[in-house]
Amino acid sequence: MRNFMHIGSATMPTAVAQQQIRRRAIAQILKRNTIVRQTELVQLLRARGLHATQSSVSRDLKDMGAAKLNSGYSLPERQHGDNERQLKVVAEFVRDVRKAGPNLLVISTAIGAAQRVALTLDRVGWPEIVGTLSGDDTIFVATTGAAQQRRLSSRLRQKLRITTS
Repeated sequence: MRNFMHIGSATMPTAVAQQQIRRRAIAQILKRNTIVRQTELVQLLRARGLHATQSSVSRDLKDMGAAKLNSGYSLPERQHGDNERQLKVVAEFVRDVRKAGPNLLVISTAIGAAQRVALTLDRVGWPEIVGTLSGDDTIFVATTGAAQQRRLSSRLRQKLRITTS
């Protein structure tokens, strides 16, 4: 993959390289600053000389697994190849797991944490999970059937240490 393209005598980063550079900068900014609005992040990126729009920053934050909490945007801990370890990181955000129909689980989370938890579930790669759909504080998890729903519900309760219904 080419990371740079040559235009005349200038060497310009490709869109993929620009995205990688922008995402590294976002991670650094979020480590050092409390960012409550995406427009703040856009301004800080532009101050570093990076091209950023609200829509590109929104996409980056979603792809990076960022969660908007009351205190501002937060990135998940760095993944070290063990996605199940990430469940421990997001466990603090999960409030409840409930069955809904024969192949759907509804997971309640802290406000602003559903996308981060859903991304973790997507990456865990458990065979029971067909897919997730998240809002602000609720996740729908589709399973392949009733038996898989029961197995997944039990597994989540164990991994996330949930005791309520």
